[in-house]
Amino acid sequence: MYMMASRSRVLYVGMTGFLHSRVLQHKSGEIEGFTKRYNITRLVYYEPYKYVKNAIARETEVKKWYRAKKVALIEGVNPTWEDLAADCGKRAELRTADSSLRSE
Repeated sequence: MYMMASRSRVLYVGMTGFLHSRVLQHKSGEIEGFTKRYNITRLVYYEPYKYVKNAIARETEVKKWYRAKKVALIEGVNPTWEDLAADCGKRAELRTADSSLRSE
């Protein structure tokens, strides 16, 4: 279960078995509809689950909450609403070992 937000803090609650891939889809605008329309690209909260039934139940529960309760949940662990996946999808630089440390 995860929550995404726009810069203006429009919220989206979702569930996926592959959070990294789903976040990339949100960030790239691949998912048509609400999240694309409101530019919801920032992962602000997530909860991992071992069993899919539990994740679905939690998503359903949280979706029914008033906004204030969702905000309190987010701010309990992420008070500044940082994008928890800010570097997701960015190119990583590969570092090589220092050539002076190699034995020839």
